[in-house]
Amino acid sequence: MCALEAPFEEPIEELRRRIDELEGFPPGSGRRKELKKLRSDLEKTTKEVYGRLTRWEKTLVARHSDRPYTLEYVGCLMTDWVEIHGDRAHADDAAIVAGMATFRGRSVAVIGHQKGRGTKERIERNFGQPRPEGYRKALRVMRMAEKFGLPVLTFVDTPGAYPGVGAEERGQAEAIARNLIEMASLRVPIIVTITGEGGSGGALALGVGDRVLMLEYAIYSVISPEGCAAILWKDQQKKPEAAEAMRLTAPDLLELGVVDEIVPEPLGGAHADPNEACRAVGEALARNLEELEGKSPDELLEHRYERFRVLGAFDEKG
Repeated sequence: MCALEAPFEEPIEELRRRIDELEGFPPGSGRRKELKKLRSDLEKTTKEVYGRLTRWEKTLVARHSDRPYTLEYVGCLMTDWVEIHGDRAHADDAAIVAGMATFRGRSVAVIGHQKGRGTKERIERNFGQPRPEGYRKALRVMRMAEKFGLPVLTFVDTPGAYPGVGAEERGQAEAIARNLIEMASLRVPIIVTITGEGGSGGALALGVGDRVLMLEYAIYSVISPEGCAAILWKDQQKKPEAAEAMRLTAPDLLELGVVDEIVPEPLGGAHADPNEACRAVGEALARNLEELEGKSPDELLEHRYERFRVLGAFDEKG
């Protein structure tokens, strides 16, 4: 792991380096005893570090490049994956992956952001920042899911929609708004899982669902802490203060009613044990999907409408 991604993890990384070095030595009683102590120290240190994370530090965890992305969840949890490309209007957008798969015996539609691994793939996938054709591809798959009565599972992890001139010329805002309208009226179950960074309309375009799940160290906000700091203080160095004010973490959003459930991450975050993170997400998806499949399309629409209608409600006391 790169310490620059999360500087507060340096003591954890130092212990991991020492464990790796010791595991390379020949077996021996002294080695076993030292390894046991180091592993105990690692667990204790990780609990201490992750038990006092600030909201800004949780933002760094949410952005960590080793966290699992949509295709990792598909590979771990699903079979019979068939990816669908293109929006049948302009092009394919690699920042969003979409297709059909089998999840625990159920046929489902899967849509999610994909940031990419390594420089070449990240450039190809535009660092997970979708263009309009990505959202139109997603909508195409949602309509197919509705036609065949398939639940829709979306995985959200993006810094935001791509703000380039070409994207704006091709109707970025309209594409996002269209997805909001269509998802609100889709007559099949929709489960949204925020796996990393949920940034602005780029996230919300895949974020209208009957259930919204959020990983323990994910974030979800209308703007990034850097953007907020630049607007309010004219200084991006105020991003930790902005993150605190924005209340963008999973516990904050559960308290506000924006998300329905927090999916626990392995000790040290999803990037420390991607397989365990995928397993936890799979359990949460299966449980919520089973509950939603018992509802009629009319019940789904009514509850979905009410769920989003009450967001932002407040009591005014005179």
